[in-house]
Amino acid sequence: MTPYSDPSRTKAATVSAADAPDEGLRRTLGVDRRRFLSTCTAVAAGAVAAPVFGASPALAQDRGRDHDHGHGHGGQVLVPPHKRGIILYTVRDATARDPLSTDLPSGFREVFKQLARHGYRQVEFAGYRQHANAPGGADLETVQGAKLLRCWLDDYGLRAQGNHGFIPPSWPLTTADLDTFKQRLEIANIIGMDHMGTGGDPTGSSYRADWDVAADKWNALGEIARREGIKLYTHNHDSAYGFLLDGGPLDDQGRPTRSSGIRKLEYFLKVTDPRVVWLEMDIFWAHVAQYKFHTYTAHDGSTRRNVFDPAGLVARNNRRYPLFHAKDGVVSTTNGMGYEMVPFGTGVIDYTTFFSRVGERNYHNPMVEDDNSPSATDPAQSLREAKISYDNMAALRKRRR
Repeated sequence: MTPYSDPSRTKAATVSAADAPDEGLRRTLGVDRRRFLSTCTAVAAGAVAAPVFGASPALAQDRGRDHDHGHGHGGQVLVPPHKRGIILYTVRDATARDPLSTDLPSGFREVFKQLARHGYRQVEFAGYRQHANAPGGADLETVQGAKLLRCWLDDYGLRAQGNHGFIPPSWPLTTADLDTFKQRLEIANIIGMDHMGTGGDPTGSSYRADWDVAADKWNALGEIARREGIKLYTHNHDSAYGFLLDGGPLDDQGRPTRSSGIRKLEYFLKVTDPRVVWLEMDIFWAHVAQYKFHTYTAHDGSTRRNVFDPAGLVARNNRRYPLFHAKDGVVSTTNGMGYEMVPFGTGVIDYTTFFSRVGERNYHNPMVEDDNSPSATDPAQSLREAKISYDNMAALRKRRR
């Protein structure tokens, strides 16, 4: 089987601006990441008591490193060293394991140290929990915990670029949800993030009316985040790049049954404010969508073909996509998705072409991800595959013409 590659040329304009939320929502958070000056020693003094394993000075030989680890020459590097990142979900077994029962890196601090040795310069969080016996304790989703995380990141020359965390479930927002959301923004600022987001789609619905509601909510949340210096982003799975139901005959509940051919997230891009709402494309799931959603029933009942072009959508909306999940796959004809996940650079998704087409290499932040890296039988696998993925990302070069 050959995965689909024909580009879709339907252009989704980034227009419109939602009304700003009520001025009563405004709040200036107490900590600005650009003025965060606490030292690790001072922060650690107030931390939850926990074992400390091999505290070491910053990896001076790695910090600020801007070379390419000898991965060849003869072409422009597609992902510069300072933009090579990983979402910590890929190594979630390592952050979650008990440091008292293993010699392998465990907990955030030791995992940061190992990722920096691999060459990574950026991380994306998938929550802030680790094993209770790791330095700082189990739950670091507090101001004190955020300060610890920031210090450890700084120690190993890493930058946090986002988190898959809390998006208020309520709409209109409840007071409790709004307060929690603001507290998460404060934590993001302490850790030093430019972005904060979620691992889910804005809505699981296929109906335009529900995406209009989601757009109103995200415009409001994005404006709150913007006031605190944070870009709020949503992350896709395959279904978000399926076709929107926005016309044709209505079903027995009064809902449309056919499509104009616009995809759900294309519509979301159109009806959200580009100044306050951002997206993270999971490139693997976008390719699954390319495989699955290539025909639709038009308003007039005809069947039409429209093959999704992930790189084309990014190129048309480049500044809306500050983050990527760089996840690879091999062809599968049996699982209904077209691909099985594998470590970055060991599959068939053409990342050389993708990164070349989208350009803006000093703007985008690709985060390596592999949902399958943790192993029940090989506890070293996830960090070992993180190194394989890093080396393959570092090796990407733009093809000479």
